[in-house]
Amino acid sequence: MPNHKASRTALGTAYLRAAHQVFETQPRILDDPVALLLLGPAALQRIKDTVDQYQTSERLALRAHVVLRSRFAEDRLAAAVLRGITQYVILGAGFDTFALRQPPWAQKLKIVEVDHPGTQSMKCSHLAQAGLAIPRNTTFANIDFEHESLLDGLNRYHVSMDEPTFFSWLGVTMYLKEDAIDAVLRSVAIFPAGSEIVLTFVQPPGESPSPLAQRTASHGEPWVSYFEPDALEAKLRGIGFSKLEFLSPAEADERYFRQHPGELPVPKQTNILCAVL
Repeated sequence: MPNHKASRTALGTAYLRAAHQVFETQPRILDDPVALLLLGPAALQRIKDTVDQYQTSERLALRAHVVLRSRFAEDRLAAAVLRGITQYVILGAGFDTFALRQPPWAQKLKIVEVDHPGTQSMKCSHLAQAGLAIPRNTTFANIDFEHESLLDGLNRYHVSMDEPTFFSWLGVTMYLKEDAIDAVLRSVAIFPAGSEIVLTFVQPPGESPSPLAQRTASHGEPWVSYFEPDALEAKLRGIGFSKLEFLSPAEADERYFRQHPGELPVPKQTNILCAVL
């Protein structure tokens, strides 16, 4: 995606998180009261006016995935802070709201939101309109993974390579060529032992792309990389990650979905993992 172009999928993801606050009951998989504030006063009415679109089987599955991946990443981050993590880097942050609703345990972290300038400009505009200030422990870093080394970019924003760091990389890898993905993973792997990444991926589609893949492609954001879990595990171990956990559908159901059975569908495929150096 060109640097100047804001990501439509980033905005769409924010609407899915907001819809989760509107349609699902407490305790939600992801409690994100900032999502609606960030989208602006018209967002709630827009969601209510298009309720049928949010309740299709495809949209329910996508909403479940979006809130699950953020919840899993934030649970892993909380555990990582307890073992000494000091920096949190959100790769392809889009409209992520963690920094805006960070709990007390996160306030000693250095939080770095990485994205390309177009999307960050759009987010900053929404922040200003909503009267939301960027927290003092948070930095916005303009880095395009396909045109600049992640390490070079992080150096520009004074991220320490000597401190244990947690990375989240959600909903991004399918848009990048494999060599760009490998470069990011190698950059993460130079951080100290105990550093961790949570990422999502898409498994090969079979005979034809999914409707979601076709739709994002029509918006100029095609999916170009797919991974089988075994191949991705081999890649990560080869780069230097030693402890891996794939979140299986059964584990996701037990941890997050059973509190409100039937509200959102349990994922059918494994597409979220964490890897520790």
